[in-house]
Amino acid sequence: MNILAVSDIELGFIYNVQIGQRFKNVDFVISCGDLPYYYLEFIISVLDRPLYYVRGNHASKVEITTGGERHSPWGAIDLHRRAVRTSDGVLLAGIEGSLRYNYGPHQYTQAEMWWMVLGLSPALMLNKLRFGRYLDIFVTHAPPWGIHDMDDLPHRGIKAFNWLIKVFQPTYHLHGHIHVYRNDTKVETRVGNTTVINCYGYREIQFNHQEVNRPLPDMRTSLGRRIKYE
Repeated sequence: MNILAVSDIELGFIYNVQIGQRFKNVDFVISCGDLPYYYLEFIISVLDRPLYYVRGNHASKVEITTGGERHSPWGAIDLHRRAVRTSDGVLLAGIEGSLRYNYGPHQYTQAEMWWMVLGLSPALMLNKLRFGRYLDIFVTHAPPWGIHDMDDLPHRGIKAFNWLIKVFQPTYHLHGHIHVYRNDTKVETRVGNTTVINCYGYREIQFNHQEVNRPLPDMRTSLGRRIKYE
């Protein structure tokens, strides 16, 4: 399975009809944030593949386009605070934004990040029951604490992400936010069973996942009513 991940900076060779040939084998696209809607929509329209995204710290609540006010890119799937299963059976979840530094709409405190990550836990545990694993790919804008991050407040990592990696062990944690200007900048780090990748610009990722689809357990409440899972 081939994944195209993009983040933070518009690239001329991607905002180009030739990507239809260059990335013709891509199964789906992931955006790690801070890219305009028109850029994401162009990728969707040319590749004709699903695109999953989170917003970055520079995103606004509304983007003004020739079509008027827009609150999300057409055809894209927002992963923020959601656990999603793709048509190919890949388990995704995401958290948007960065640490709060100037009260932008997609900035949060460490405590708020903890709250959102913990809020994902029930869905990830249900994944384990249904599919035999918690999560395949965790998508965020900011990096984990102490991994690819920087010392200044806007670019510090998120402590709750380290906990999620340790407990739920996704195959990949894809993030953006940290701009890469030097060839010797570390952009890929192994943490236990998880590979953390800075997707600044773009990254092509080959993901070999083994689909697990276990039948749901027959669970009943104390009142004897069956719990129905969708």
